[in-house]
Amino acid sequence: MASNTATMGNLPSGIGICTTIPDILYVPELIFGGLVWILVACTLVVPANPQGWVMFVSVFCFIITFIWLVVFACGGHHNKGSWAGADFAYHGIAAFFYLSASVALARVTLDMRDGPIFQNYQLDISAVVFSYVATLLYFIHAILSAIRWKSF
Repeated sequence: MASNTATMGNLPSGIGICTTIPDILYVPELIFGGLVWILVACTLVVPANPQGWVMFVSVFCFIITFIWLVVFACGGHHNKGSWAGADFAYHGIAAFFYLSASVALARVTLDMRDGPIFQNYQLDISAVVFSYVATLLYFIHAILSAIRWKSF
């Protein structure tokens, strides 16, 4: 644990993103965000508006998190404090987006429980669970990024 706290003032690059906190959370964010995207895309999108928001959030966060991962892996941040602040801002916004999408998806899922297609209900339940897990991961990442940003 001492090695992680000693390097909180530095932004990792290369394979270092797989060994430092909070950057180790990129991969689980991509996995759970991708699962939300896939599960919502597999269901009947009714009503379109809340599930459209869930799809936007999951696709947007998946793409931006992947780009963020590549920038950090390539060292494009040049260990500047502004990148640490941007990391905190992005993950805070992503956590807020995912929370709003999770609540909307949970409401739609509750309305579907007596619907004609039980498989869609089951897929939506899984999507809700993974969406809340993604929300938690982004929230933890935002908190740890804020701590790292403060140490610059």
